[in-house]
Amino acid sequence: MVLEAITNPAAAAKRPWMQILIGFVFATAALFLSIWIFEEYASLVMVFFTVIAAIPFFYATLVVEEEKDITLHGEKTLLREHARTLKYLFYTFLGFSIAYTLWYVALPAGMSANVFKIQTQTISNLNQHVTGNAARLTLLNKIFLNNVKVMIFCVLFAFIYGTGALFILCWNASVIGAAAGNFIRTHAANYADATGLTRIGVYLHGTSLSILRYSIHGVPEIAAYFVAALAGGILSVAVIKKEYRTKNFEKILLDASDLILISVFILFVAALLEVFVTPIFF
Repeated sequence: MVLEAITNPAAAAKRPWMQILIGFVFATAALFLSIWIFEEYASLVMVFFTVIAAIPFFYATLVVEEEKDITLHGEKTLLREHARTLKYLFYTFLGFSIAYTLWYVALPAGMSANVFKIQTQTISNLNQHVTGNAARLTLLNKIFLNNVKVMIFCVLFAFIYGTGALFILCWNASVIGAAAGNFIRTHAANYADATGLTRIGVYLHGTSLSILRYSIHGVPEIAAYFVAALAGGILSVAVIKKEYRTKNFEKILLDASDLILISVFILFVAALLEVFVTPIFF
């Protein structure tokens, strides 16, 4: 009850940046509880604990957004309101990612490898699919279709379980944290050997590069997943409230469809950035 009571949609809308700190607290508490209680299975348990802490906040947000679909007029107005909500939801996700990245780097190497074991395996599997001599257009197609598949899961999980998309989003945050943390550690070690700089300076340099590498395509990609999750969640709340019996349901369906189409477009842009822009710098 303590963690889930520290934020709500109204407070988040007023001070969206605070959600970074709250997301950090959620993920940090989940990580250390999972190490303490279920150390062998910490890779997944910490994600579930993070989800448990965030469920009340996320569900309350979906209820508010569904009510906006009924009370507000004009799709542009609705999308502007959704954009404000997506802002503080994204900041919460950012807090998750920062926490996972920090603890990946800060924990002893052996413990970090155990805590992020499944995430590291996932990253390895993904790298096998996106490296090699494949043509860029083929690579673009693979990345885009994979991202659309994740987006569909976000919509389905949000619709079936209400806040079910939270698991996919938190899982992605943990994978990003492991990837960014590994990049920082590896780059810092190599850079220190080459330049002889102090550890703090090297880690700051590695952190900056890591943020740049994963934010170029990662920010729009995660934003698209949140848009899709919001669409599925709004539909879920509408069905629970039996809005399908009213004329409002047509308006809700239109809004959810627009959100899904926006999500697909953002994912296509993210795939273009990942294939054609990120390799320029890394």
